[in-house]
Amino acid sequence: MLDVADKLLIQELLNRASYALDVQNLEQIKSCFTQDARMVVNIAGGTVVGPFEGRETIMKLMADSIDAQTDVRKHVISNILFEEVTGSNVHVTSNLTLFGTENGVVRLITTGFYHDQLKKIDGKWGIAVRQLDLDLPY
Repeated sequence: MLDVADKLLIQELLNRASYALDVQNLEQIKSCFTQDARMVVNIAGGTVVGPFEGRETIMKLMADSIDAQTDVRKHVISNILFEEVTGSNVHVTSNLTLFGTENGVVRLITTGFYHDQLKKIDGKWGIAVRQLDLDLPY
């Protein structure tokens, strides 16, 4: 069973990763993933982007995404569910709501689910596997 302190640390990790994307802080994003992390994006149940293997490859994806943005993004993470706990690994599902602001207009870009496998290494939680299922492309 996961204790309350670890649940709070995990919630903060997920929030920190989203906030880092919003403020385009690549070093902070990088610190949220394990060295051997893996990421895949499923768009609208059809297109699969990835997998991206290793933290550096994931960071290239993040940097390229940030470079392509013309708007200001806000990633809202909600409904964090702790699905499965196995030793120092936890499976967490959460909702993503992504907004963008450009030219004084706020718009909903997409929604989706994060399916994260988190791993505790040397007392610190990190995202080891991230699957992002988007309802619409962004």
